[in-house]
Parts: sequence; structure tokens; C-alpha cells
Amino acid sequence: MMEKEQNQKTENNTSEENEKNEVSLEKDSQTLKEENENKKEASIEITPEDKILELEDKLARTFAEMENQRRRFEKEKDEAYEYGGFAFAKEALNLIDNLERSKQILQNDGSLKNSDALKKMLEHFDIINKDLISVFSKNNIQQIDCLNKKLDPNFHQAMIEIEDDQKDPGTIVQEIQKGFTIKDRLLRPSLVGVSKKREVKDKKDEENKENLDNK
Repeated sequence: MMEKEQNQKTENNTSEENEKNEVSLEKDSQTLKEENENKKEASIEITPEDKILELEDKLARTFAEMENQRRRFEKEKDEAYEYGGFAFAKEALNLIDNLERSKQILQNDGSLKNSDALKKMLEHFDIINKDLISVFSKNNIQQIDCLNKKLDPNFHQAMIEIEDDQKDPGTIVQEIQKGFTIKDRLLRPSLVGVSKKREVKDKKDEENKENLDNK
């Protein structure tokens, strides 16, 4: 029994010593890691020259951003000056539209047809229309010339197609509503009718009619 107890004590002491040794080894390895990290940090420490270069880079970026902001501000200021009356000009086009509608109503009135009163009213309408166009022109608002030109989606909006074999397809043959630009910007597109070729069915129908007539 005594021998067993002594053996157990010996084993316990041995295990405790092993644990102590393992703990000390872990501490030593941790200490070595910390020392290595400290050495690395010391080796990559930023020099005064590097700090100066970093500050110069930050200053250059800041000045570049300030210059970009200044340019954006100048552009917005110029656009506000040039196109500040864009909304007003667009609304003012209603005056021309209303004059044109009134003119058409009077021309279609049978009771006024060929009368002196109609001629005088139409003359006055033309004078007012010319004055408005003149005021628009002085403010860089120009009519879009569209008749007999190819449809351009940037300036024209096709509303109807009109069969016309004498014109190339897509040619503007009717102006429904005048379009305008303000400087290089579209104020409103011209509403137009464009030409298209007659359908083949129509030609066949005509041939059939001619054949029937000949019979």
C-alpha cells in the first residue's frame, strides 16, 4: 500500500511539473511573438519624409476637389444665366399657338369668308405674330425649320403618316405645331406629319379596278 501511494504521489508531481513546463513554454512563445511584433512596428515606422509626402498628397487631392467644385459652380452659374428663362419661354409659346388657332377659326367661319373684316383681323394677327417671333429671336429663341426635311427625333415628333409616293419615306410633309429651340437646347419639338409609300394592296386594288373597267 505504501508503495502505491508513493507511486501516485510521484505521478502527480510529474504531471504538475509537466503542466508548469507547458505554461512556461506558452509564456515564452507569447513573449517572443510580442517582441517580433514590436520589432516589425519599429521597422515600418513612418519617417518624416514619408509624412511630408503623405501631407503633400492630401493637399493635392484637396486642391483638385476644390477646383472641380469651382468649375461645377461656374457651369451651373452660366447655365442659370443662359437658360434661366427656359420655363417662361416655354409658356410664352402658348401665345403663338393661341394666335394660330384663332386665325384658323376665323378663316373657317363661313359668315366672315372673303369679308373686309376678316382680312383686317388676319392682318392684325400676322403683325402680332411677327412681333412675338422678333422678341423671341432677340432672346435666342428660334423656330425649327422642318418642312421637306428628314424626320429628326432630336427636333421633330411624328404624329401622323401621310401616303406620298413623290417624297422619300420619313420626309416631313406637314407641320402640325411649330417647334422652337433656345440657343442649343430644345424648347419643344415640332409636331409633324411624315410621308410614307403607298401600300402594295392599294396598287393591286387599282390594277384590279383597271382590269374590270377594261372588261
